[in-house]
Amino acid sequence: MPTYDYECKKCGHKWETFESIKAEPLKKCPECKKAAAQRVIGPGAAILFKGSGFYLTDYRSDSYKKAAEADKKSSEPAKSEAKSSESKSSESKSSSSKSSKSSD
Repeated sequence: MPTYDYECKKCGHKWETFESIKAEPLKKCPECKKAAAQRVIGPGAAILFKGSGFYLTDYRSDSYKKAAEADKKSSEPAKSEAKSSESKSSESKSSSSKSSKSSD
């Protein structure tokens, strides 16, 4: 349900009302009680999307992005070391399984 802006033509009072789209426009001013209210067409409350996406992380500050990048770079060597130790253990497993099969 939208919020509509109204203005009284007699006393100049301005107000907003939350009402259904199907509802008839108000006629009576809540301030002076005269039937001189008129719905005002305004810009409305538009949603503004900026940037390449619509996620909260798309709008992070530059300092946050730099810190995240530095953290990412510092964790990359640890990952490559873990991969090399995994590959060594898998190589030793495969060679041990080959030797056990050949001894049978």
